[in-house]
Amino acid sequence: MSMLSILGLILLKLSLNVTAPRQWTLQQSVTDAYLTFEKATAQRATFEDLSGPDSLWPLNPQVSTSVVELGKLPGGQPINGSVTRTRFADTNNLPLKGGAGTLATNPSAMEVWRLQSVIRYTVGGRTYLKSRTVVRSQ
Repeated sequence: MSMLSILGLILLKLSLNVTAPRQWTLQQSVTDAYLTFEKATAQRATFEDLSGPDSLWPLNPQVSTSVVELGKLPGGQPINGSVTRTRFADTNNLPLKGGAGTLATNPSAMEVWRLQSVIRYTVGGRTYLKSRTVVRSQ
């Protein structure tokens, strides 16, 4: 009986070792999917929304941080993280749009923004960061 108990515990330990990498892969897929959502949001936002006072991406050095649910593991366990967003103006933007350009250097008054989203999440006691940067121009 004790031999069967020991064998059962060894097999249980081995099965848990097999599922750990699957959970890691699942969490990577979920966080990548959330970053794809962030990228799509940045790409479809209008320039009025991007550069307005209520923008999801405040002008650097200000940042906007919010806690989000990135997804769920099998069994319903949520994967939580925080998203930090900021935007950077191109140096050639006109001063009204956050840059130092002039009508001589930027005669078409072109506007270029870098929108950055960084996700911070914890897996197994270790903290990870992933980021996506979208460049928008008008």
